[in-house]
Amino acid sequence: MTEIIFHYPPELLNLLIDTIPLLCRSKRDTFLFFRGAGVASDLTEDLTKKLKDAPDSINKYEITRTILTRLNERGEATLRERREILKRVTEFEDFSTCWPADQLKAKGLVAEIRRVINIKDSFTRIYMEREEEKRKHQDEQQANLRKAQRQKVELSELKRDLFSLFNEQDKRKRGKALESVLNRLFKASDILVREAFTLTGDQGEGVVEQIDGVVEVDGELYLVEMKWLGKPVGVGDVSQHLVRIFNRGHARGIFISASDYTEPAIRTCRDSLSRAVIVLCKLEEIVRQLECEGNLKEWLKTKIRAAIVDKNPLLVAY
Repeated sequence: MTEIIFHYPPELLNLLIDTIPLLCRSKRDTFLFFRGAGVASDLTEDLTKKLKDAPDSINKYEITRTILTRLNERGEATLRERREILKRVTEFEDFSTCWPADQLKAKGLVAEIRRVINIKDSFTRIYMEREEEKRKHQDEQQANLRKAQRQKVELSELKRDLFSLFNEQDKRKRGKALESVLNRLFKASDILVREAFTLTGDQGEGVVEQIDGVVEVDGELYLVEMKWLGKPVGVGDVSQHLVRIFNRGHARGIFISASDYTEPAIRTCRDSLSRAVIVLCKLEEIVRQLECEGNLKEWLKTKIRAAIVDKNPLLVAY
């Protein structure tokens, strides 16, 4: 109703001009009605003087029209008064105070004002809801834009860090750095990540298992193994990872290698797909994704679908 009250639209203004005089028996009652609604005396002073000096020269309709027009012209300054006038009219119940001949007409006009306000109020709510929806949409767009800009900066830094590893001669240092870079890359691609962790034995055996990372894709958990070997990954390497996956029931696996895979290693993973999903990735694929600013999450989903549907653990997707 705020929009209606801020400025009475013509239809509502005319209804009020027709109605208020019917609710007041006399011209003085009309002034009392507006005074009770908080209308300041400076808006009515000349009218009260005119009534005093020449009573027949002014009627209730002229008084009402003049005061309402002045209230409308003052805009926000008289918002409270316009709100109170509407409240008094729409809540008017005792029509016995009106002249008998005016009672029926007054009831009809008050009912019409209530209807108009309800319609206008409905349109106002719809407008406000649309504006709120528009604002939310704009906020979401801005948030997505900021997120995309942050991701672009993060991916640029990750690309730099990943490429720098190709010059690292210390194999152990290079392997640990690869874990860190790829885990950061998964996070930057909106893939949930638990970074590298170890499991120790119950009987003081020390570290019995090293997990390079765990990622979640479409609600499924994947144990991640990362290798940077000087030769192709063999059966022994992938078998160790498969054992970790099998020992966890419903877990799945991702193997990322900087080198190629031997045919026996690929065959071993293909044969294991009946027990658990295993996806083989080449570091070169990830480098290509970074270079072309591809969607790492969608790339990974494509490879997962190939493993499940086509029983192809090594779909090379650039």
